[in-house]
Amino acid sequence: MSTLKIIVASTRPGRIGEPIGAWVTRVAREHAGFDAVEVLDLAEIDLPLMNEPNHPRLRRYVHPHTLAWSAAVDSADAFVIVAPEYNYAMNAALKNALDYLSAEWAHKPVGLVTYGGASGGMRAAEMIKSVLTVLSMVPVNPAVALHMARTQIVDGEFVPTDEDNQRLTAVLDQVVRYAAALAPLRENAGVAG
Repeated sequence: MSTLKIIVASTRPGRIGEPIGAWVTRVAREHAGFDAVEVLDLAEIDLPLMNEPNHPRLRRYVHPHTLAWSAAVDSADAFVIVAPEYNYAMNAALKNALDYLSAEWAHKPVGLVTYGGASGGMRAAEMIKSVLTVLSMVPVNPAVALHMARTQIVDGEFVPTDEDNQRLTAVLDQVVRYAAALAPLRENAGVAG
């Protein structure tokens, strides 16, 4: 069974990441490229600032929140990250969530849906990609950059354009392809998912 996990990275009250994440989830479920689509909302998961005493590559976690986060990430075959751009960069909650783990991320593709002002979160996307590759993840192209996304929130819901839907479908198509291609690497490395 293949599992796609959608990480909603923003934790800020009043965030637009939640309705954007709901759109991504709906489209991913309709896409049917994965047997299961789950949401990992960092606001709900509420990881504290990294507080594990051992390096993540050792997987000797001592805190229940880390054990739960490890299991949630380990059981995924692929990801889509829905992330804001803060000060031309990724937000701290996402960086912290990535830093908590190591092997659990390896050999898994990830699609990016970023949002922000005029840039659509593209500067954050570049920073995210550099961290993902160090974790042995594979960022796929294309990506979705939602410019001035707040204007697309109507009554608490994200209203995508046809182009937004087409771009997201293209991202999901690539994530499916890469998840299948990388499966032997995950199996040989002993990575669950």
